[in-house]
Amino acid sequence: MSTKKLLPIIFLLFIAYLSNAQESNKQKFKKLEWLVGKWTRTNAKAGQSGYEIWDKISELKLKGKGITMKGKAVIFIENLEFIVKGNDIFYTVVLSDDKKPVYFKLTSVEDNGFTCENPEHDFPKKISYSRSGNNVKAVISGDGKSFDYIFVRNVNVRKK
Repeated sequence: MSTKKLLPIIFLLFIAYLSNAQESNKQKFKKLEWLVGKWTRTNAKAGQSGYEIWDKISELKLKGKGITMKGKAVIFIENLEFIVKGNDIFYTVVLSDDKKPVYFKLTSVEDNGFTCENPEHDFPKKISYSRSGNNVKAVISGDGKSFDYIFVRNVNVRKK
């Protein structure tokens, strides 16, 4: 078969592959939609409080914000996103004092949880969320350290 005849076939196979990857990513994002809403932290340090709030931006993008407060003062902000980059989904984190996002590749997703990893990052290397009803446990870990963040869904904030 000549190269001229083979190129259209290769192109069609490539388009089919991209379409299949896009559909697979849409299914994975569907499994992440339970995050949408406000989650109040229940195990913050004494004198502090915190929450995460998530919005669905599109079929392939969720945007969140993590806030830690001391009294009424905001002491820490992180901007969070789930985005598609190439054929993979990434959980990105931008801390309030940084400009560049840190990318954690989605390595596992189920109906009630997910895991994202970046073995090259200093800390954390792994971020996992698991949901049970209106409760979520987020664990950041790496290099033998682990921190748990326990959240409860704020039922007074409507999901979009």
